Amino acid sequence: MTRRNISVLTLTIAALFLAGTAFAQVNDPGVRSSTGVNAGRPLASVSANANDLAFFNTGLAQFNEHQTVTGDNVGLGPRFNLDGCGGCHSQPAPGGTSPSANVFPNVGPNPQSQVIANGVVSGSTNTIPSFIAANGPVREARFPFFFNANGTANLNNPNGGVETIFTVSGRADAAGCSLQQPGFTAAANANNLIFRIPTPVFGSGLMSNIDDSTLLNNQGAQAGNGFGVAGAFNHNGNDGTISRFGWKAQNKSLMIFSGEAYNVEMGISNELFQQDRPLPGEDGNGGTGGRGLPASCLNLAHVGYPEDVTHSDGTDASSSASDVTLFEVFMHDLAPPTPSTTVPGGSASISRGRTLFSSVGCAVCHTPSLTTQPSRLTAGLSNATANLFSDLEVHHMGTGLADNVSQGGAGGDQFRSAPLWGVGQRIFFLHDGRTNNLVTAINAHGSNGSEANASLNAAAALSLTDQQNLINFLRSL
Repeated sequence: MTRRNISVLTLTIAALFLAGTAFAQVNDPGVRSSTGVNAGRPLASVSANANDLAFFNTGLAQFNEHQTVTGDNVGLGPRFNLDGCGGCHSQPAPGGTSPSANVFPNVGPNPQSQVIANGVVSGSTNTIPSFIAANGPVREARFPFFFNANGTANLNNPNGGVETIFTVSGRADAAGCSLQQPGFTAAANANNLIFRIPTPVFGSGLMSNIDDSTLLNNQGAQAGNGFGVAGAFNHNGNDGTISRFGWKAQNKSLMIFSGEAYNVEMGISNELFQQDRPLPGEDGNGGTGGRGLPASCLNLAHVGYPEDVTHSDGTDASSSASDVTLFEVFMHDLAPPTPSTTVPGGSASISRGRTLFSSVGCAVCHTPSLTTQPSRLTAGLSNATANLFSDLEVHHMGTGLADNVSQGGAGGDQFRSAPLWGVGQRIFFLHDGRTNNLVTAINAHGSNGSEANASLNAAAALSLTDQQNLINFLRSL
């Protein structure tokens, strides 16, 4: 269905969801108080088991640990975005999404002596790119396309890989390694730069434990929904099963999600991704003639590969586990945040908003709940109701949100229906963190080719009171 022209409607979705003085009655109440949210805590069944809780707490500690090039926490670099998971996934608690406070503090005026987060690039030649602001969000950068010789984007040569922001070049513990940061300014000038913010991982174990048949049955139940929503699943390239983690559902499992992040975001090789990672182009992709990382930037930790391993000398499960395994256990055992029944707006408003959420079609993509399969890991994951508000499908979101990056079977304008549990605590929204206003984020769902257009038009027909009820419900989650 084509989205109605906003210029000829009094109650268009732009008027409804764009924060502005003319429509002040409809507003985003903002980040909900953390009181009673319980974000970042383990499942109750994990807390009740001493061994499981010890494993979780060890994973939490590792999640928040700052990595180094050499020393006790070896492996950082030669390229990285930050030195620990917890710095990026910290709102409102470890395992969350981007904070508003700058995780790259104490930036000096001299690029040669900048100090970033815990001295992680102290003494290096890094500069802070323009898209990293003091008030957030934390961002990862990608170039959708490789470049022509004249600096323009080559639309026939897709890229899409992560362009890691920082290097270890110039550090005393990385002597001899000389790498340049990617050309972010040139990419921005060529309109060839997109961003991703961290996905929250609360409740990930529940999402991991939803059987493919449950997802397929839910998809079948939504067929012929009347809102023009189709949707499709991204599938794992090895066994063909449904993948479900990441902005485009490109990762099959939390273990792969962990191993990839360790390698891509921190530059740490592990048992899943065993080599240091060059940038796209440095690895020979895109016809750039790259030959990989220079020898002087390899094995900087001087421990061999992979840098993160299972420890054969461990005395128990948690001390034997690799870092990647500990990350996976932490995420797998994280409980979802607790929604509010009264804040914001009161119980009647939230209840009304929940009803409207379904009646205007939002629930077609953001399925309120799905049931998990039996689990061997912990009782809290077994035959449980996961109130995730997602079908875990990827949907065409139109030209307004398209980033021209394909991952697995998901194309340039397709994104996974973001799980909405915890929305009340999020500061930044959408895959690139372009807004901190929930109603602006909802408005961005509508553009040419978006599956959300009919649902947005249905919301536009609501009274102003009901529009606010809908927003209050979302911020209650």
